[in-house]
Amino acid sequence: MTILDMLGQSGILTVLGMGVVFAFIIILVFAMSLLKVVVKSLKLDQKEVAASAAQSVSAGQDTAVIAAIAAAVREK
Repeated sequence: MTILDMLGQSGILTVLGMGVVFAFIIILVFAMSLLKVVVKSLKLDQKEVAASAAQSVSAGQDTAVIAAIAAAVREK
């Protein structure tokens, strides 16, 4: 097997690999677009419910973080 044969095979393998990855990305984009349509049609993207839940969780975490920092400063 000559160097030209090996270069030809490696080129074919490279193009084939890039084609497979490109095809997978295209399929992934279509699947995500379909999922977006399904989520919007089922009205699962209500921001009010998610925002209020996130605020209550972050408020509880903030007080816990402040308490931990205060305890660490007192220990020093």
